Amino acid sequence: MLKILGKASSINVRKVLWTCAELNLPFDREDWGSGFRPTSEPGFLALNPNAMVPVLQDGDFVLWESNSIIRYLAGQYDGLRLYPAEPKRRARVDQWMDWQATDLNRAWSYAFMALARQSPAHRDAAAVEASCHAWAQFMGILDQRLAATGAYVAGDAFTLADIPVGLSVNRWFATPFDKPALPAAAAYYDRLADREGYRLYFRNGTA
Repeated sequence: MLKILGKASSINVRKVLWTCAELNLPFDREDWGSGFRPTSEPGFLALNPNAMVPVLQDGDFVLWESNSIIRYLAGQYDGLRLYPAEPKRRARVDQWMDWQATDLNRAWSYAFMALARQSPAHRDAAAVEASCHAWAQFMGILDQRLAATGAYVAGDAFTLADIPVGLSVNRWFATPFDKPALPAAAAYYDRLADREGYRLYFRNGTA
């Protein structure tokens, strides 16, 4: 059975849990990370020297980095409907997954920590404003894409890309600040609620 190391409130752990739900994969999960067993323990560092969650153990195969994990799960466990083999369709999925991990994440990081998590280390008002502005710009790009597809980020079908992107959209709507109206993103947010993986893990830990 798969083993997932990481607390369920972590956005990156929730990517893996949601993917397992989409693929009907049973797993055992152990709580690691802030508030639980520290990832600085030697046993954890032997699995992931970066001391970050999640870590996946599939028999004697160990993997870290959440997007790599969910790509592996889709590839290993008959997940072509989530991660198509045809190169152009797969590239479109990868494009939006990589965009979420880089451009979108960098934009919302400071604002989310300041406004949702109330982090004492994120109190610079100018940095919060800049982060909110950048976040809104990238969410505008996503809104345009969703308006064009009328469905999901990679096209008309739910794919692996919708898991990390959807979790980031959750953070957008859960973070309190003055936001522009994004009707396509709002409709997408509601559309994701039809999925069992969403209901189990999407709002776990609020954001």
